[in-house]
Amino acid sequence: MSFRYNLKINSGADLHIKGRSALKSVVLPPSETYTIKPGNFFYLNTKLLLKEGAKVKKGTPLFFDKGNPEVKFVSPISGTVQKIVRGKRRRVLDVIVHRDEKQEALKFDIPNLKKCTRKEIVDFLLEVGLWPFLSQRPYGIIANPTKKPKSIFISLVDKRPLGVDFDFILKDKIQDFQRGIEVLSKLTDIIYLGFPSGYQGELKSIKGATFFGVSGPHPAGNSSVHINKIDPLNYGEYIWTINPEDIANIGESFATGEFTARRTIAVAGNGVGDPKYFKVTIGHELLHLLQEAKVNMNQDNRYINGDLLTGEFVDDQDHIGYLNNLISVIPEGNQYRMFGWLPFKDNSVLSTSRTSFNWLKRGNKPVEVNTNLNGEERALVVTGEMEKVFPMDIYPLQLIKACMVEDIEKMEALGIFEVVPEDFGLIDFTNSSKLEAQEIIKSGLELMIKEVG
Repeated sequence: MSFRYNLKINSGADLHIKGRSALKSVVLPPSETYTIKPGNFFYLNTKLLLKEGAKVKKGTPLFFDKGNPEVKFVSPISGTVQKIVRGKRRRVLDVIVHRDEKQEALKFDIPNLKKCTRKEIVDFLLEVGLWPFLSQRPYGIIANPTKKPKSIFISLVDKRPLGVDFDFILKDKIQDFQRGIEVLSKLTDIIYLGFPSGYQGELKSIKGATFFGVSGPHPAGNSSVHINKIDPLNYGEYIWTINPEDIANIGESFATGEFTARRTIAVAGNGVGDPKYFKVTIGHELLHLLQEAKVNMNQDNRYINGDLLTGEFVDDQDHIGYLNNLISVIPEGNQYRMFGWLPFKDNSVLSTSRTSFNWLKRGNKPVEVNTNLNGEERALVVTGEMEKVFPMDIYPLQLIKACMVEDIEKMEALGIFEVVPEDFGLIDFTNSSKLEAQEIIKSGLELMIKEVG
């Protein structure tokens, strides 16, 4: 295969952590309940369509986005709406559906891919409930169905801590993935598909996309980096991104006429006894996966929907997230190290700096970690350390400061339209100020949506 672009990323850092999932998968039986979480989507204003006790089929709409009423979120299974969990100001946190034995699904007319128009494709994706899989830049929100993106970016490169192997996830879904690419090609002029440099797997046979290769440390796999280097976003333009497995879900739906909610989840981390992949349905109960992965439930663990840098903290009674392919499990850092500031003590601590002697001994050997930050919040100073792990042509510290003071003009000039919070996950880990950069960027993006639109 030939790459049109070869991206060699130098800025960043790979965090080698014990417990990466082995390349083996298990098909789990269905769980009793499934949950759709509006909070899995950035800046979503939900409006419920059903009440508790309502009967639903797979594909029945549960709620929609008030900002884009055409965008519906549907039930991944057939059953009964068991509970609607609300938070502050009656904000919907969870819609829990109890599964029934007789699984039924809504059926939809499938457009002819060779003859249909772009509008027919958009209408089908909206009607079936597949549209929430598409994310839009700027802002990282659900894509606006009334806008046409100049390109769609798909990354098969995962450099995150304990990141997944998309080639393994998609090995049995290549035909569906190809069909999904054909569907997406109706929505934009060009599709960029990113592979690890030197890739020779089965997905090299995919047609209808422009290939590019990626090498380098995390965040080399982030779509924001690819967009910044290949097709930079200008004011008034839109670019979409999508999870590779959801392309296969779209492709399968165009074959069956039903909503497809397949999700392959890697349970990984040094808190996992048997890290591996599980084939389930979106919204599956988390406890079932943890038990099958031989997690010690008597240990005080941190369960994260997603990766260690950008994921969401959940408890063991929760459900898997809508979009993520990874559950990370590590012990809580409740035990502080005595004299932990000494550079020659406990050299197993994960760090990207050389203030501790651990780099002399560890190299790239995976280490065990916990949630202890090994430090406290400090003053924000200019050290240049953020730029070392941020490969985009953006000044991260200056952008963070502009977001903190809500200077919209500076935020625009410094590239707020090109980033999403996850791009600052590594900065959260490495910066000596222990700054919550992702939360600051998130607040900045919310301000831009309100003031600029």
